Amino acid sequence: MKTEHAILTLCQLLEVSPSGFYAWQQRRDCPGPRAVADQKLAGQITTIFAGSRQTYGSPRVQQALGQQGCRHGRKRIARLMQAAGLCGRQKQRYRVQTTDSKHDHPIAPNRLAEAPKATAPNQIWVADITYIETQEGWLYLAAILDLYSRKIVGWAMSERIDTALVAAALSMALLHRQPPAKLLFHSDRGVQYASGDFRHALQAAKLVPSMSRKGNCYDNATMESFWSTLKLELVYRTRFDSRTQARTQIFDFIECFYNPMRLHSALNFLSPVDFEAKNN
Repeated sequence: MKTEHAILTLCQLLEVSPSGFYAWQQRRDCPGPRAVADQKLAGQITTIFAGSRQTYGSPRVQQALGQQGCRHGRKRIARLMQAAGLCGRQKQRYRVQTTDSKHDHPIAPNRLAEAPKATAPNQIWVADITYIETQEGWLYLAAILDLYSRKIVGWAMSERIDTALVAAALSMALLHRQPPAKLLFHSDRGVQYASGDFRHALQAAKLVPSMSRKGNCYDNATMESFWSTLKLELVYRTRFDSRTQARTQIFDFIECFYNPMRLHSALNFLSPVDFEAKNN
């Protein structure tokens, strides 16, 4: 419009002062300090978001910025993320039943309920099994988590949900951690963990078995929380064309992202690896 009419004429028609118009034009063409700072911060946010594999929301982005020496309000970060179209993980469906407790094997008592809080690594481990959908069929994942640091210390994957699966995860944990005797090992009461072979493996390693109450997932809430993280940040965002592809990406998620990098709110926004290094 201004190419067809004089600026003064337009200002008179719109009841805007010429000086006000030129001041607005200068602000638009030359962003102020706040706009420049927002532009720089938006770039930092984008880098952190990409490094989190597009999973961090504004709370974890704020913590990551703080670890870089940059202090910013969460509302400002959320505003800039929204403007850039950056959205963290979203809640979705969860989950298929993987526990078969209808068996005649002995059930260990729930010793976790009475155990003191873990104060160091290798005092309490919790274990569970979950499923991964692929175009080739189900892939089952067994994992063991150190309750002190939330680190995944052992894991295994298989097409079959059997004792061999959980035994392989235990073997990895024992090899890498070499825990002391009387470590508390907590699981659900599924047939895989209650089987004679697995009980003998725990006994040989001098670990103390503990099992959740029947049908009570809250007895193993920390492990359930890890499954939720894995599902929301990887599985539900990915189409796995094969079990091999799923194995590769789950390995990468656990060993290259979750354990060494992912900020954990229960660990004062440190990763499991950094939490153990800082506190032991």
